[in-house]
Amino acid sequence: MIAYLDGKLAYKDAALAIVDITGVGYEVRISLATYSKLPAEGEKTKLYTYQHIKEDGQTLYGFLDPNEKALFMQLISVSGIGPGTGIVMVSSMSVGEIRQAIVQEDVRSIQSIKGVGPKTAQRVVLELKDKLRKDELLAKAGIDTVPLARAHNTNRAEALAALVTLGFARAAAEKTLDQIQHKHGNDLSVEELIKFALKSH
Repeated sequence: MIAYLDGKLAYKDAALAIVDITGVGYEVRISLATYSKLPAEGEKTKLYTYQHIKEDGQTLYGFLDPNEKALFMQLISVSGIGPGTGIVMVSSMSVGEIRQAIVQEDVRSIQSIKGVGPKTAQRVVLELKDKLRKDELLAKAGIDTVPLARAHNTNRAEALAALVTLGFARAAAEKTLDQIQHKHGNDLSVEELIKFALKSH
């Protein structure tokens, strides 16, 4: 399975991106949230992907945010929700809004999404609310519930731990590191990440 694509953004529109990796263009279905954060065409980008294989073809779905991919994977694990509906769901509402609606058992909000009927909305809440509540508790305790998000980047995790030790609030440190990596790329050393973070405060 293709876990992510790291290459040059050759093309983008609101539903589709093409990532060029050493001369091979990968066509990827994307959400609106990912589209709004993509760099300009010709720039370097990294998309976390889900490869959907069926009899009549294969489709890649891509997300800039690993948390968005994780939520998408949880949504399509629910009976009655395929990748097409899953991508519409994460395009209609933010990751936070969907998580909140599920945790608060707000079936009406889920049902308001195009293609999601009342029964499917109830199933989403029923099947995912406990899992998402547990994820929230773990996240509050500082345990990463999306290992994929940081697996490629232990430097970031080390820098985050160091910044928290230095007295940064965890959420503020994460936001700062996100901004630094967005601006300078994902290949910075632990020391560089910390230096940039300290300069930005």
